[in-house]
Amino acid sequence: MKDFAALFSAIDQTTRTTAKTKALAEYFGHASDDDKLWTIALFSGRRPRRAVTTTDLRAWAAEEAGIPLWLLEDCYPIVGDLAETIALLLPPPETVSDLSLSHWIGELRALHDIAPEDRPARIRAAWAQLDETERFLFNKLITGGFRIGVSRKLMTRALAEATGQDEAVLAHKLMGSWTPDRTSYHALIEAEDPAADQSRPYPFYLAYQLDDPAAELGSPQDWQAEWKWDGIRGQVILRGGETHVWSRGEELMTDRFPELTRAADFLPMGTVFDGEIVTWDGTQPMPFNSLQQRIGRKTVPKKLLKEAPVILLAYDLLEDQGQDLRDTPLRDRRARLEALLADLPPEAPLRASPVIGFDSWDGLAQTRAEARAHRAEGVMLKRRDSPYLSGRKKGDWWKWKLEPLTVDAVMIYAQQGSGRRANLFTDFTFAVWKGNELVPFTKAYSGLTDAEFDRITTWVRRNTQARFGPVRQVTPEHVFEIAFEGIHESPRHKSGIALRFPRMARWRQDKPIDEANTLEDLRDMLSTYG
Repeated sequence: MKDFAALFSAIDQTTRTTAKTKALAEYFGHASDDDKLWTIALFSGRRPRRAVTTTDLRAWAAEEAGIPLWLLEDCYPIVGDLAETIALLLPPPETVSDLSLSHWIGELRALHDIAPEDRPARIRAAWAQLDETERFLFNKLITGGFRIGVSRKLMTRALAEATGQDEAVLAHKLMGSWTPDRTSYHALIEAEDPAADQSRPYPFYLAYQLDDPAAELGSPQDWQAEWKWDGIRGQVILRGGETHVWSRGEELMTDRFPELTRAADFLPMGTVFDGEIVTWDGTQPMPFNSLQQRIGRKTVPKKLLKEAPVILLAYDLLEDQGQDLRDTPLRDRRARLEALLADLPPEAPLRASPVIGFDSWDGLAQTRAEARAHRAEGVMLKRRDSPYLSGRKKGDWWKWKLEPLTVDAVMIYAQQGSGRRANLFTDFTFAVWKGNELVPFTKAYSGLTDAEFDRITTWVRRNTQARFGPVRQVTPEHVFEIAFEGIHESPRHKSGIALRFPRMARWRQDKPIDEANTLEDLRDMLSTYG
């Protein structure tokens, strides 16, 4: 655990990518195989299942620290992190332990198998052997909120340095549904077994937002344009007689989209598609809200399967007849994709996402302006000779999104943030007019500068009308421009409307609250864009 704590400290104390990579590579060079495996798992989001509630953890920590629970609760919003708050309040350790990371993870996992009344003693015994940084990390693992300033790409690069393997090969090995329970460091990283996991997806290639004029990309003839669909990015994998559906977040979603398993009825094994999962009305995608109803479900009822059927709008072919095509130029991958999908019957759950023809950037800009009518967010631009790379690379793939929709709304509630913004009010609820009443319709917590958050925090503290737990009702005085990507009906909200990706575009200090938008304005937008 000391080595892992030292690694955390080295990473936490620098913003330089090279320094973080060096620290990781050195750690991977000398840590035990079990600790390396768990470190890779933790940094890629594979955390131990939580065995203790944060409510219990707070009570045990307050008792161990010899302070009333209310004092710990008052410290928490100031520190901004429960694990750090507890680590700071606990008394010094009684002994010094040199037990490994994998040992302490084993202790946490063992909590599931012991009686609830025996768990506090096991947690306190661990605290008594760990220093402040080790306790912080141990507490993060307990709460299931383990996050650290290391991207998967950075970790993969460090592994490549430590092992001498190709970074792209390692990125592929780390994909899929592996866990430390089902593999070893040797099997995951060192062994050469391309057939080890038939379901494993390829690392996704991600695009950058295009902010500069499109004409700066050069000749239109060098680029392929297609719609940027408002769905879920996914890979459909046909291997070994089975179909697997993966999201970009490396979540296996086959059971949520059973329609896509029928791809095997129409297409050969040894095929991998990259595309967008969308609900489909027979001619075009349905609103994202219809897809959202299916995202959180492990099983999908027949009614929903009928009302919101899904397909994959495929825009890339990554594997054909078992051959990895990622190094093949896009124009050739696209030709093979279209040939493979050309004669599929209407009931097949895949379509080739159409290419948008254009002769000039001005012409494409005019087409892009019609994106919402096609249930798209804009257009994608991909260089025709580009390979399919791993992660976000600048140069060959760009997303040229529409300008967001906007509405002016009145702030009516405020709540403090967390982490470094624990002392600031950063989470706000906004309302629009319905007659003479302000009706809440959305929340937003991003978009302002640090200086603006400082100013609004001072104002909130002076203009609080009522408190509801951590939420403060404030005097309706300030108007903010709220930007968002989509709008849809929502019976769960008092306004009957919900926004997609709302954020604060600007603080409209020039606008009085009686000039904010109305609920009727939102309903007009819903009829146009919903």
